[in-house]
Order: sequence, then C-alpha cells, then structure tokens
Amino acid sequence: MRHIIKDKNIVIGISGGIAAYKSAELLRLIKKQDANVRVVMTHNAGYFVNPLTFEALSGKPVYTDPFEKGGNTEIRHIEWAENTDAVVLAPATANIIGKIANGIADDALSTFLLAVTCPVLICPSMNTNMYNKISVKRNIEILKKDGYFIVEPVSGELACGTSGQGRLPDPEQILDRLVYCLCPKDFKDKRVVVTAGPTREHIDPVRYISNPSSGKMGYAIARAAEHRGADVTLITGPVNLEPPVNVKTVSAVSADDMAKAVFDSVEHCDIIIKTAAVADYRPKEKARQKIKKSLGEITLILQKNEDILFKLGENKNNHILVGFAAETQNLEENAKDKLARKNLDIIVGNLVGERIDGNDYGNEDEKSPVFGMDTNKAVFFFRNGDTEYLPLMEKDMLAHVLLDRIRDL
Repeated sequence: MRHIIKDKNIVIGISGGIAAYKSAELLRLIKKQDANVRVVMTHNAGYFVNPLTFEALSGKPVYTDPFEKGGNTEIRHIEWAENTDAVVLAPATANIIGKIANGIADDALSTFLLAVTCPVLICPSMNTNMYNKISVKRNIEILKKDGYFIVEPVSGELACGTSGQGRLPDPEQILDRLVYCLCPKDFKDKRVVVTAGPTREHIDPVRYISNPSSGKMGYAIARAAEHRGADVTLITGPVNLEPPVNVKTVSAVSADDMAKAVFDSVEHCDIIIKTAAVADYRPKEKARQKIKKSLGEITLILQKNEDILFKLGENKNNHILVGFAAETQNLEENAKDKLARKNLDIIVGNLVGERIDGNDYGNEDEKSPVFGMDTNKAVFFFRNGDTEYLPLMEKDMLAHVLLDRIRDL
C-alpha cells in the first residue's frame, strides 16, 4: 500500500471520544507508508489524548485553534485544506458528524473540514444507543449522499461498559479504507476472481500433503483489485490471514474444493488470477482413522488432481487469465511452457529457494524465498512473447504492477 499514499499529505482529524487513543497508532501506520501526516483536534479531544502526543509522532504542530495563523501568516485551516490529499476523521463523534452534515464550523476541526475539497474518510465511534439514534443515522446518510466515505463502526465491548456497534475499527482497517479512497478506480465494473493459498490433501484425519504457500500474494492482489474498484471474489485455501475488506471470500481445503469453488465463480467474470498453490496429487485412498506408526515402511499411492488452470484456459472466452509459476530451476523455459499449454495471457514466474541476493534470474543460485514472505521477486511472461523482469518488492506493490499490466491488455 505504500506506493499509493507515499508522499501524500494526510490530515487526521480527532474529535472528543475515548477512541482518540487509537488515532496515535493510526498516525504511526500512515507515517510508516511514507506519507506526510498532520493532526487537527477539537478542544474536547485534548481531554482524552494530549496534543503533544501527536506532535511527537507527526513531527509537526497540532492545529487546535481556528484563530491560529501559519508561519507565513496564512489562515491555517485554509492553508492546510488547500494542501491536503485526504482527511481521516477518527474518531468521529455524534457531535462532529452533526456539524459536518449541517455545515456548522465553530471550532478548528469543523472549520477545517468545511474548507477541504479532497476525499474525507469519516469513522464514527460512540455508544451504541447514540449511534442508533435516528438523528445520528440521518446525519450519516446526509454525509454519504454528500460524497463522504463512511467507515462503519464495529461491534464489541464499549468503554461505557455496554456491548454493541459503535467501536472504532482497528487502525489497520482504517488505513486500508484510506488507501481505497486514494486509489484510481480503473477496474470499476470489472469482475475479478483470485485464488490464493495452499490446498491440503488428507492422508488420514490428522495428516495431509500440502505446501508452504502463505496466501499473501493472492490476498494482496484481491485487496489491490478491490481498492481499484473491482468486484472481487477471493477463493482461498487454509491460511492465517484476515480476509480483505469488501471482498467476497470463499474457503476451500482440498484441490477438489478449490476446483468446485473456481468453476462456480468464473461465469461472466472479466479477469481470473490464479495464485493458489494447488496440490497436483492426492492420496488415492484416505484412511478413515489415524494411521498408527509401524516398524516398517508404508507406501502412499497418489493420483492426479484436476488441473484447474488448464481447464480454465481450455474453456476461455473473453476473460483475461493469469497464472503463477514457482520454479526451482529453468524458470523461463518452464514458465513459457506453462503459459502456452494453459492458454494464459500472463504468467508470473519466481525462482524459489534459499534467500541469496542478486538480479540474474537465469542463475539458479539466486532464488527468492517467495513462500511466507512479504516481498516477491518476479518475472512477467506475456502471451505476445514479451518478458518483464521486476526487482524485489513488497507483494502489495507487485499486485498493483500486475493489475497495471492487466489493465494495459
């Protein structure tokens, strides 16, 4: 996500709610994406978190007084509004929501918000009964119609001791929605199916054949496609990852499960991106009970699973089909063979193995530990014969590069 908001000017608006403490972590996360962050606070917000906290974290003065002037004598709320790429209002109390919805500007934050023209992300946070009040719901609907982005509060235990909807979402989720606001929507009205993660082929109830795929690449692609406006279905094997926001997620365990889910989902889709590391073989017979250890060897007979990607290519219509190839040797030869055999438009190739730095993809001693890492070093092979070598980069960034190439097709 870093390259989406890198060098962007982001303002965090903080109103007087107990969840204001979460805004410090949100600021840290946004700064970690190499964005420039400034803070505007209401007077009441200062009762919950001291402005000095945000000055220390942002390295910039906090704006709390609408009558303050900037260093160049310009009115600060106008100066900041003109140089801001996005605003995140977190937490947003019922009070500040009502002010924005009705055009009231009587403090630093509401005055600043009235002057901005950039995207504004509003994150309501309050007691459940307050959130469900007709007047508050009405004000939120007004904000939606006026073009504000609303991040709905989550359910859980609240500071007041009650439980229900009204909690501020985790900072990571708010950051995700901020990136969504700033992403171009060049995949709007496109239906994208992404597969991710490993499959498990059970030998008995407690043992299975699988692989080290973490699912991170597929999840990054699904998230990036959603950020860019696509209608995304993610079909995932067993992984330890939170599903991306606003993405239909379908779980699969075995290769058979994955095949059924894929073929049920691809009708009328525009783009299929198959990153899942599906097992090529499964045990011919699965024991009903745990196989007990014996003194001798045992023989495991495997039978071939259905080749999902081959079948997709065989029945290809007008959709774009993208595959992945993790190889330990002969990357170009093996990837190009797979590209042709399976009727793909693009195949993303990796040499996998131990981590050794280098740029020569033809050298089998220089491999990338793709599985489980947050980074990937890939080569794109295209149907028309073109090849694109990419440097080591974060998987989130690689996902957007891949979507750029798909868009160009």
